[in-house]
Amino acid sequence: MAFEYAVALTGGIATGKSSVMKILSLYGFHFIDADKIAHQILDEQHQAIAEMFGADLIVNNKVDRKALGAIVFADPAKRKELEALLHPLIYDEIERQAVIQDAFQEPYLIDIPLFFEGGRYPIEKSLVVYTTKEQQLKRLMQRDGYNKEDALKRIKSQIDVNEKRKRATYVIDNSGDLKQLQAECERVKEQILGDFR
Repeated sequence: MAFEYAVALTGGIATGKSSVMKILSLYGFHFIDADKIAHQILDEQHQAIAEMFGADLIVNNKVDRKALGAIVFADPAKRKELEALLHPLIYDEIERQAVIQDAFQEPYLIDIPLFFEGGRYPIEKSLVVYTTKEQQLKRLMQRDGYNKEDALKRIKSQIDVNEKRKRATYVIDNSGDLKQLQAECERVKEQILGDFR
């Protein structure tokens, strides 16, 4: 059965999910990366994307994600259209990989940035990576080179990180330094392993 041993890894954009993934993978956790799957499926669907949003978004059979992002984050109707195309395909691939992971009968993580927003994955436990809104904005601008307005648009397209924190089974506070993050990951690792024993 899919998702029996799964923990959804989520949080806001630029809260540090990738850093948490790296640390927890050192502890032996297996991951399914929804973003990686989404990028792969996005490129596989480049013809449909060209028909929906314009052929100028396609370069060498790959979708210009930054240009597409600028369109869908400015227009909620277009974002819904894109999600209707991609999300069922992404779900099917994640479910396929989850069945493989569940066979090991060990907890594993599925990195699903929009876990709470989508509400489509039947996963009971969730891990939210949290940071302050100020840090989130600063990291997003530094990491992706967005101006403040574009960065805020992306942050506001998601459920507030404080709300996600309230809904989570586990929370990793990533508002400090790397040493604090490692300690938080260690603490949560023990909680997860304890819950699945």
